[in-house]
Amino acid sequence: MKNLRLTILTVVLLAAMALSASAQTKIATVDMKKLFNGYWKTKQATASLENRKGELRKELKDMADGIDKAQAQYKQLLDQASDPAISLEERDKRNAAAQAKGKEINSSKAAFEQFQRQADTQLADESQRMSSKLVADIQKTVADRAKIMGFSIVVNSADAEAIVYSSSDTDITDTVLAQLNIGSPVDLTKPVSGTTFTTSTNRP
Repeated sequence: MKNLRLTILTVVLLAAMALSASAQTKIATVDMKKLFNGYWKTKQATASLENRKGELRKELKDMADGIDKAQAQYKQLLDQASDPAISLEERDKRNAAAQAKGKEINSSKAAFEQFQRQADTQLADESQRMSSKLVADIQKTVADRAKIMGFSIVVNSADAEAIVYSSSDTDITDTVLAQLNIGSPVDLTKPVSGTTFTTSTNRP
């Protein structure tokens, strides 16, 4: 996979060099990771995702607390079922109640594990959809700015294997980021946490 990526990048760069020589093609670089993390919509989406995580964690905690309470009741019933101070008939009733409580606990544990798996899947899907939409927005803005500035090709400088050398004169990251954040309703001085971006598969 790594060799394939290098081959593709080599072909792209060679093609760009050929075009540059024949048609004065201008090549720019942009740091997609910096754009992704600095985009105000990334901060907004991340906050929303964190809120959803908090809601799911609370639901899981409530379920876990319920299981703990049921286990305490189960232990109490077992202790009572073996208490010689009460009648045999009553001990049998407590033992039957303990068995029923044990089945209830097992069902609750299964429900907890299923909910946890579903929550993990849901969060992963939401995160992927969020990232894909944000990357699409960023790529469009990169393309728009590149056209305005006269660049025909833009290479992702966040991928260390893609760039051997680039001049700061051809880097349009800050220009694109400024356009992305026009009218931002969020505080851009706060760092983004909990976001991921794979530079090898998301290039403009």
